[in-house]
Amino acid sequence: MPPIRLPAAARVLSALLAASLLASTALPARAAEKVHLSFFYPVAIGGPVTRIVDDLVADFETANPDVDVKAVYAGTYQETIGKALTARKGGQSPDVAVLLSADMFTMIDQDAVLPVDGFAKDEAAKAWLGGFFPAFMRNSRTADHVWGIPFQRSTTVLYWNKDAFKEAGLDPEKAPQSWDELVADGKKLTKADAAGQTTQWGVQIPSNLTAYWLLQGLAAQAGALLTGDGSGTTVTFDAPGVVSAMQFWVDLAQKHHVMKPGSIDWATTPKDFFERKAAIMYTTTGNLTNVRKNAPFPFGVAMLPADKQRGTPTGGGNLYVFKTGDAAREAAAFKLVRFLSSPERAAEWGIKTGYVATRPDAWETPAMKSYVQEFPPAAVARDQLQYAVAELSTYDNQRVARTMDDAIQAVLTGAKTPAAALQGAQAEADRLLKPYR
Repeated sequence: MPPIRLPAAARVLSALLAASLLASTALPARAAEKVHLSFFYPVAIGGPVTRIVDDLVADFETANPDVDVKAVYAGTYQETIGKALTARKGGQSPDVAVLLSADMFTMIDQDAVLPVDGFAKDEAAKAWLGGFFPAFMRNSRTADHVWGIPFQRSTTVLYWNKDAFKEAGLDPEKAPQSWDELVADGKKLTKADAAGQTTQWGVQIPSNLTAYWLLQGLAAQAGALLTGDGSGTTVTFDAPGVVSAMQFWVDLAQKHHVMKPGSIDWATTPKDFFERKAAIMYTTTGNLTNVRKNAPFPFGVAMLPADKQRGTPTGGGNLYVFKTGDAAREAAAFKLVRFLSSPERAAEWGIKTGYVATRPDAWETPAMKSYVQEFPPAAVARDQLQYAVAELSTYDNQRVARTMDDAIQAVLTGAKTPAAALQGAQAEADRLLKPYR
């Protein structure tokens, strides 16, 4: 039997139908193609924080099955920004990274990141973008754009050992509220053995890592700022209030003898507190969960003592969307950033780590309300935000901040006076920032 020949119109219709069927069978395969993102996160060691990040990433992938996220644990903040920029120059740019909020101008100068507000097109996205604490946005916005999204943000707070206060005849429920009270309490809390060796210092303020951040809090209390006009091109390191704050810091050791002289290690300060080598410590609220889990005594958390006023710097990391030139990756990166900084995730991150939940609506979630009711010290850093100043942030920020850190070390070790050290830091910072003015 000869083959049946269809009319030309029927043959065309049959071909179109076959093509349509082929296209429909190909659609699922095309839809299954994933966008792959790399997420750089700063952590010097493994442990609980990496597990928390892994869990957040897994939750995001479950909610967004078309996106695959690889978390890259890149060391300290300084190491992470170096690795991120090096990877970008090598054609392997990260898509999202948690970097210091204070590195905003550096990232802009490197043309490495995109303004996040460019992705917030609809009303819901705009509402999300406008929902962060204003204090945290001071290191997130410049030139009418938002460049970083607050994520693991912090302030400096005071922790005190209630047992040590009670033994010294002090009210264990009352932290020092002023510089004068800090000195007076510190003298009662400082202990020595029979040989005259100090066994417990009244106060401990770490100084070997990001010391400028601790000085910035003292300067704010004295009514001064380290930053200039907010342009990223000026600093005021040698302002009278900054000099007086530096003088008070060194006086705690050299004049009042309530703090160990010389440089004090940031990383071991919580350990010294746990081992009762210091009755009071200044450190980040990011240590809150660590202190809660490991302090072998009842402790309190308080706002920093005031001089002319209260004051604290904000600090910590923002989420940045990197410029990759791949629209699909950039859109997915924004989706990840928005997911990680939603009210529910901000609350979860704050509860599990001790960082300040970065949005007021995060504090209204059932989980956060329950946490604060169970553990009221968690709200101290949030309440202190009304007195917070922006962290030191400039172009070439790493080197500019280093000039201040070196000046602080010179003062605390007795190599220079506060005025001389800070004048030198100002001159060096001016030299570094001159090309950007």
